[in-house]
Amino acid sequence: MALANYLPLVVAVAAFLPALLAPLSARAERIVTRFAMVLFGDYVSDTGRKRARRRQMLRAAHMPTTFRVYAAKTALYAALAALAGGVLATYVIWAILRLLALDPETLRAVLPDRLSVLATFGGVTTVPLEQLFGLLLIAGLTLGTAGGVLTYWARWWFPRHRAEQRAERIDASMPQTVAFVYALSRSGMAFPKVLRILSDNRRVYGAAADEVQVAVRNMDMFGMDMISAIKTMSRRTPSENFREFGENLTGVLQSGRSLSEFLRQQYEEYREEAEAQQEQLLNLLATMAEAYVTVLVAGPLFLITILVIIGITVNDTLPVLQLLAYFLLPLANLGFILYLDTVMASMTGATTPEKIESALSDLSGIRRVEGPRPRTDGGRGPTEGRTADPNVERLRAYQRFRWVRTRLGQPLQTVLDRPVALLWVTVPLAVAVTAWRLPQAVAAGGLTPAAVDDLLIQAGLFVIGTFALAYEVHKRRIEAIEASIPDFLDRLASVNEAGMTVVESLNRVRTSELGALNRELDRVWADIQWGADVETALRRFEARMRTPTVSRVVTLTTKAMNASGNLGTVLRISAAQAKADRRLKRERRQEMLTYLVVVYVSFGVFLVIIAALNNVLIPNLPEGSVVPNATSDRAGNIGAIQTVSNLGSIDEGAYTLVFFHTTLIQGVLSGMVAGQMSGGDVRDGAKHAAILLALAYAAFLVIL
Repeated sequence: MALANYLPLVVAVAAFLPALLAPLSARAERIVTRFAMVLFGDYVSDTGRKRARRRQMLRAAHMPTTFRVYAAKTALYAALAALAGGVLATYVIWAILRLLALDPETLRAVLPDRLSVLATFGGVTTVPLEQLFGLLLIAGLTLGTAGGVLTYWARWWFPRHRAEQRAERIDASMPQTVAFVYALSRSGMAFPKVLRILSDNRRVYGAAADEVQVAVRNMDMFGMDMISAIKTMSRRTPSENFREFGENLTGVLQSGRSLSEFLRQQYEEYREEAEAQQEQLLNLLATMAEAYVTVLVAGPLFLITILVIIGITVNDTLPVLQLLAYFLLPLANLGFILYLDTVMASMTGATTPEKIESALSDLSGIRRVEGPRPRTDGGRGPTEGRTADPNVERLRAYQRFRWVRTRLGQPLQTVLDRPVALLWVTVPLAVAVTAWRLPQAVAAGGLTPAAVDDLLIQAGLFVIGTFALAYEVHKRRIEAIEASIPDFLDRLASVNEAGMTVVESLNRVRTSELGALNRELDRVWADIQWGADVETALRRFEARMRTPTVSRVVTLTTKAMNASGNLGTVLRISAAQAKADRRLKRERRQEMLTYLVVVYVSFGVFLVIIAALNNVLIPNLPEGSVVPNATSDRAGNIGAIQTVSNLGSIDEGAYTLVFFHTTLIQGVLSGMVAGQMSGGDVRDGAKHAAILLALAYAAFLVIL
């Protein structure tokens, strides 16, 4: 009978299991889709104003499904959620009845004093059948309806939310996209080819290029003309700015106006729009910085102070302080970091750098020389179906394991190119050293929190500090190279306009003084000397840098070279865009410097107040202090005696440990937030986290 009690739960889980496995398994996805179409396909219509809006929303969100399939699956998921809610209601009622069947005295002994009044509801051993049925029916309908409605709402909320996020990313990437289209159009390239090239470089130009892919797909796969394809693209986009750009573009193409002049005007407008977006981002970051300092620095500090006073005078609040320090404070900071990352990624149009291509694909750019077919000696000629040449096999084996040789043969260069790779060494090393030192620390002073904390903090400082150092060197090198790119493009444009070819122009410019870029240009020239064409050499340069600025410059330059050898105008447009991007980045860094200082000052205040609580207030509490007796003539012989019984009885060591851990956690997380706001990347916070962690550790070493 006990197993039969769980039969409804088994049925609900079995019914919901395919829906849970659908995102993970293509077969489960097909099964769910077929069931949804069989059960609800005939009831889902794609006509009507509301359904038309939802169909448009699915297209704007680039959901890989049709409206009919998505609506049918939504109805199926809502029905399954309603079934699960009804089953859950059955078990909830069963648990409540089991609880109410307990004796009131047993409940009163288990419940806290403030909830002891609930014990009067105990002792219910039997429930009439009609009441039980009504109770189960009401609970099942309530939870089932709530589950179904929430699931239905969430399924239709997700495409709308995704479309809104895409609109933000499209607006953020519009300045770079319009600059790319304008530059290629000035090179003499046909506009349909410009659209195809932009669609092929979605990794560089982000969400706006994804929208262009819609027009390119309609032209190449469905035979649609360019004007109709651009109109369709404009109707489907979730971005108002991109829709306006597409509509104006179709008007220019149909009217015969100068396309280059129109794109130049749009380019200038979107440069101003980029500055407005930068101002909006700075205002948002300023608001978020003030909110962070108020809510997650001053707020916990105020709460800790209040809890300490309450713990001293009324009741022990150590568990609440531990909950705040070890759970609420880290969770709130991590949530803020994730939200900040989402906001900055959507408003700055950040794109994922291209992965480094395999070495074999790099060989595609090397010029091949035709010659006689090599023959083996021994009197044997080539035969059909023979195996590959041994030299080719050896080359493939070398290319397959080259990354291992490169990583291990040049560890310093590997760390400077990819600072994250350092963690593969420092984290195991820190764990091993900590495990080796732990028995010595235990033998010296016992297994105390102080001994363990020292080992963990020192290991954390080593890991975070070394990564921060490597990342800072890497970032400064990248910034130095990006700072030289506008000058490089201007000089390359001047030399190219003088009549030199692209290869001659590169050779001429690389000998000039371009700072940190000179070394990379020498490597580009070395690739060309060894047989690679200019495009392949520049692609390798892009793979080494892996930054959006370099990716945009290389993509624009290489595609313009395929259209014309006269790159002067294209290079100057690219240089102007690189200068604008660098100016905006510099302005953001200067604006956020103020709030970086605010975070440091607020942490200093946090540290001082925690030290005052730990070293001034708690150690100087009187032992067994009692508030003097208070008498009143009206009270007669009744005396009102008020005592503060908790004075002098708190665990000073436990409070000190919580203060110590709270300061360390706050220092690391505040440093991460400060770096993310000032640099735009959470990795920028490693150096600030290391500094604040070291300050907190040193302060407690001194005061303790």
